[in-house]
Amino acid sequence: MNHPDKIEGYNGTLEDLAKEVGNMSYDKTAEFIGKMASNIAKQADEDFKKGKIKLALQLYKTANNLYSAKKEIDLAWKICEPYMKNSNQD
Repeated sequence: MNHPDKIEGYNGTLEDLAKEVGNMSYDKTAEFIGKMASNIAKQADEDFKKGKIKLALQLYKTANNLYSAKKEIDLAWKICEPYMKNSNQD
């Protein structure tokens, strides 16, 4: 797999991208992080199959940390969700 150093079609910086994802509603930010975690876990599976055990284990650890981050942001969403629904009824 070739790993590009930019996102095709996206002209902003990685910092801009991080701000845009972080500024989404927390449920959508959590969804994004979960999808990223799943992608990293899938890469780990492929590396494991290729015998790249050390790399795969590190990627699994990274994916697990991302899943933990998703869980924490999900909790933040549960706290603010009632207020978000009220503010979207304008």
